[in-house]
Amino acid sequence: MTGKSHIELRTSPHVKAAHTVEQIMRNVVYALLPIAAFAVWQFGVSALALILVVTASCLATEYAFSRSAGRGNTLSDWSAAITGLLLALTLPPGFPLWMGAVAGFIAIALGKTLFGGLGYNVFNPALVGRAFVQAAFPVAITTWTPAGMPGRFMEFIPSTLALPFMTPAPVSEWSRQAVDSFSGATPLAQWKFEGVITSTSDLFTGMTAGSTGETSALLILLCGAYLAARRMMDWRIPAAVLLGAVVTAGLLYLVNDQHYPTPLFVLFSGGLMLGAMFMASDMVASPVTPWGIWIYGLLIGVLTVVIRYFGGLSEGVMYAILLGNALSPLIENLTQPRIYGARKGAKP
Repeated sequence: MTGKSHIELRTSPHVKAAHTVEQIMRNVVYALLPIAAFAVWQFGVSALALILVVTASCLATEYAFSRSAGRGNTLSDWSAAITGLLLALTLPPGFPLWMGAVAGFIAIALGKTLFGGLGYNVFNPALVGRAFVQAAFPVAITTWTPAGMPGRFMEFIPSTLALPFMTPAPVSEWSRQAVDSFSGATPLAQWKFEGVITSTSDLFTGMTAGSTGETSALLILLCGAYLAARRMMDWRIPAAVLLGAVVTAGLLYLVNDQHYPTPLFVLFSGGLMLGAMFMASDMVASPVTPWGIWIYGLLIGVLTVVIRYFGGLSEGVMYAILLGNALSPLIENLTQPRIYGARKGAKP
């Protein structure tokens, strides 16, 4: 025998995923790009500028903090780009650019870096930035623009270029109509405060007012399906979120169909679809245990409907996901599977 066999011993895990973190993050960006493109088609140059500024703010903040911490350049993991895109897609298309830059800074600085960077964040960073501007700029965050306005590719919505703490002056009839006549006129706000129900087809295809990237439920579903098909997203989380929302809305609709909207309206309106597909499914801030995944998703879906119906705001997805993120460690701890061979109820 001339050769010797070698046995290589390594610590766990012995089974590794086929995709790296960078590959998964990059594909999430790919999945978000069609949604961003549709937003630009709907709302024009203001939406494009908002997406670019918010994303640039996130990238610049990530770069500055990573260099100051001595970690080198961490932009290559694509996580800051995802945060920027998601955050921009949750904001109104006419949101002032300087406010968008502030939101991007807060999302990375407080939502990610404060907890130790990628893999350590307790909350979804994009929603942290969104929650901050919700509290800091309540008027701007609830001023909406209708989709498909004729001058959207030739002219900015005046609020887009507003200087800090200044009120913009409309410069055209289109701008005046967009800013003055449609404040708060999202499908959810119309239902909650005016009793007007938007057609399901408009909600599904996206021809409504709303946040920059939340309007087309069909497109968001297709982009989420792309990630699920490539096994870069756990499909059970969005499925549980949507199931929780539909069941809760369906029960209330059966109780009083004159007061509560149909489950389909709840499913396709607001940011539920975008939140379920791309935010609740955050790999870091969500549980990994089999039962924990379903409990976490169902909880977010139920809370979304409860906040929408009984809260003072028309939308509840952001707060529902943040509460789900906060409870994620507890849910995961309570749903740990029994160790193979251990007796039921035995302490480890």
